[in-house]
Parts: sequence; structure tokens; C-alpha cells
Amino acid sequence: MMARELQGKYQVTILEAGNGFKPFSLPIHTLAWVRRTGLFLDERMIRLLLPNMLVEKSEEMVLVRGIGVGGTTTLATGNAVRWDGALKDLGIDLEPQFEALYEELPITTHHQKHWTETTKGMYALFADMGLNPMVTPKFLKAEQCVECGHCAIGCPTGAKWDTRALVAQAVRSGAELVTGCRVTNLEISGKAVTGVQAKRHGKGVDFHADLVVLAAGGLGTPVILEHSGIPCEKTLFVDPVLCDAGHIPGIRQNRQILMLFISQQDGYILSPYMDYLSFFFHRDWRYPMEEIASIMIKMADEEAGSADGRHIRKRLTEHDRARMARAVAQSREILARMGVPAERQFLGTLNAGHPGGMLPLTARERETLHHSALPDNLYVADGTILPKAMGNPPILTIMALAKKMAELLRE
Repeated sequence: MMARELQGKYQVTILEAGNGFKPFSLPIHTLAWVRRTGLFLDERMIRLLLPNMLVEKSEEMVLVRGIGVGGTTTLATGNAVRWDGALKDLGIDLEPQFEALYEELPITTHHQKHWTETTKGMYALFADMGLNPMVTPKFLKAEQCVECGHCAIGCPTGAKWDTRALVAQAVRSGAELVTGCRVTNLEISGKAVTGVQAKRHGKGVDFHADLVVLAAGGLGTPVILEHSGIPCEKTLFVDPVLCDAGHIPGIRQNRQILMLFISQQDGYILSPYMDYLSFFFHRDWRYPMEEIASIMIKMADEEAGSADGRHIRKRLTEHDRARMARAVAQSREILARMGVPAERQFLGTLNAGHPGGMLPLTARERETLHHSALPDNLYVADGTILPKAMGNPPILTIMALAKKMAELLRE
């Protein structure tokens, strides 16, 4: 978003650590065959199937992010959820930016025609339980969806929109895209950044710049800052995910768009979701994928943790564990009402994919969106600057924040 918005006012160069995105395009049953080989012993081996998916581990959870053009949006499920309450509390008004995004992007809730009878039944069950489900806004061209179940491993038809479209627009307007180029640190002189140092094809390369925008994600940007002598805070959040599942022959949840509806609870959401990491690597997920019913818990965790490029230190706090226990109890009741007794249900792999918060904005930066710890011409435009864990899909909110930031920089 920043590259697209700034190209023209500036001559933009996009440095991407990964390469072009390649979705997993084989038939879905191929995944089951791969699992049966027994060769996949560690979650980090998922890159053999999905080269753009980088998996790392903290003390007790698996952390997932996308590396490549389009970033994690290529592997996310395309949820266009607005969740800017914490930014509003700081006095940051993103209303015009959200309105512009709603006009520009293919955001829709009109995907019910793709719902199976099972999904409709789950939605009704959530409503009967007082869980107030809402149809999820999606970055989706619904007419192109073929219900392949590949939302989280790369949409093969282009039905799911991702930010590669913005990169393409920037390039058409004159921006330069450099792939396979991993930024290592910033070049700083006085109170200004003069450029960045990077590694490409095993060689060091320097890029000089009048303005630098870091958008390497909530686990990547803090590492670059720390390596450049700009300390971050130990306030990492990740939005932990845990799926509760059960065996229901014929449910075919794996052939649905993922997260078709969401139930907002106190500090977490519940949503139907097929968890590929658990299917591949968790021993309890031994049933065929089309016979697994799965409820996702996505939780707003306490802001406590760090990442330094060598280690990711992130554990659930006691408060997090208590909140997760409440969520698991709810998901167990849902599956029990679907016909799976609690004793026959099984949990998945604790994982997370929404890192951020290690350089959070404060009220004093509400007008500039420029963190006071940064040199004058250095900005951060990713989850790193979000003030609190969301427990919700962050893509739309981060794009709105980046759009506002770009407007300020153009002025």
C-alpha cells in the first residue's frame, strides 16, 4: 500500500526478502498423501510444499508468516475485518481511509452462495447459542471461487485478492521491485537514515534513499531496527490460534472458503477453519481432512515477548491461559452440539500469524504516525506499530493505517 501510494511523489524501490508467490496448486487430496508418507516431522518443513511460508518457533507455539511478493496476505484467508478501536483510543481517525478501501478493493459479504448445508447449520447453531455470528467480509471475487479449500495455501484461481495487486500497480507506475533481497540493517547518519544494507544472492548491496519505510512484518521489522541500534520494546503480541476439532464423516469442511463467519467474544473470536498445520503435524489429527470439523479460536494475547533474529521469546501468560480455557470450553460445546462428545474431540497445534506491537504508537504520535524513537525520515508501516493485540484479522486495518501514513508523507 505504501509503495503504491508513494510512487510518483517519490521514486519507490521495493525490497522483498522473498520471491514471487507460488500457490499450492495440486488437488487437495494430494495433501493427505503427503501426510501419510510420514516425512513431515517438524512444522518448519512446510516450506517443502509452500516455499513462501516461513515457520518459526517460540517456547510453546508455532509462528507463521509469508515471505515473498504479497507477504502474508497470499497465505491469509482474505478476511477484510475492520478492527481499529485501539487506534481510535489514541486519537487516530482512519475513517476516510477505510471508506476509500471499501470503494477500491473487492470486499464483499456476498459469498453465502458458496456455503454448504453444513456451514449454514453451523451458523444457525452459533446463533442459537447466543454467539452472534457475523458473515465475514472477504477480499474476494466470489464469482471466481471454485471452493477448492486452498484459501490458506494460495488461491489458484485469483478469486482471493491479495496485496500483489498493489505491488503490480506500483510497478506499472514506475516503481522498481527487487526480489530475493533481504534488508539487514539501516544506514544512519545523525538524525536521518541515508539508506539500507541488504543481502542479495549472497552478496552485500547498499540502497541509498531519502525516505525509508520498513514493512517487514511484526517479526522482521523489529530485528532490522535492533540491528541498526534502534531498540524496540518487549511487547510482542501474536494473536495465538488453537483449533478444537472432531470427527464427522462427510462434513467436507476442507472444501469451503475458510472463516466464512466470525463470532466476536471477550478477547477472542470463534470461526470454522481447517488448520493445515495441525492436519500435517499433529498426531491427533489422523482422520481424512474431509471428515474433520474444526473450530478456530483466535485470541488477543497480552503484549509480552520479543524477537531479535535469533530467538522469538513468546509464551502464553496466566491471563492468556485463562482466556484460552474459556474459549476451548465454548468450542467444545459447539462441537458437542454437532454430535462430537467432548471426550472425542482433539485440539490442534498452538500457532500464531499476527505478530506486532514491539514499537507501538502512542497518543503523542497520533498526528504524524511517526514513532518518536525513529530517525526523522524512517517510518514503520506494519503490525509493529499497532498498540494492542487485536485477536482479529489485521490486514484491512494495517492497510488503512499505511494509506493515512502515505497521505502524510505525500504532503
